[in-house]
Amino acid sequence: MKKHSNCRICRRVGEKLFLKGEKCNLPNCPVAKRSYAPGQTGAKRNTRRGSDYSVQLLEKQKARAIYGVSEKQMANYFHEARKTKSATGETLMKMLESRLDNVVYRLGWAESRDQARQLVSHGKILLNDKKVKIASLQVKISDKIRTLARDYNENKQEIPNWLKKEKNSSEGEVIGEAKLDDTGYAINEQLIIEYYSR
Repeated sequence: MKKHSNCRICRRVGEKLFLKGEKCNLPNCPVAKRSYAPGQTGAKRNTRRGSDYSVQLLEKQKARAIYGVSEKQMANYFHEARKTKSATGETLMKMLESRLDNVVYRLGWAESRDQARQLVSHGKILLNDKKVKIASLQVKISDKIRTLARDYNENKQEIPNWLKKEKNSSEGEVIGEAKLDDTGYAINEQLIIEYYSR
């Protein structure tokens, strides 16, 4: 998925995934101008429904693109989620939402998850007062996150209930568990489970 531009990914799944943050709201967004899949036969592909496998694959690719994870990471999250006693799909989405780069994005310190990942990898994020550079770290309840970046632009999205942060503050805290409803995207996790359960 990383080899293709973010706009091509959005066009392929047929909806805006806001992979570029606020830039996706501009009138010249390729998804708004060309709402069909990329490629020579893109417009024709949208007129017919794919096979069950292709629908499952597209949903999995959509989740991967949103959270910026590799195929190997996604498969590992699935296998970890399947080992728990909770519903596999819900646990999988909680694990994706609990990634440090996603939390940095949710706290409003980055316009996109790509930008949030860059903040982490550049050592601009402190987790419990320790500098971390691993974007895939799983945050836990009562974890405190702080940004050292001084020139960040707060995004306008609403902070989910499981996170706590004052407006324009450089500090945030995890006060609960991520919920499936907090993703903000229409992700059908059951299709992802079916894809990996083949």
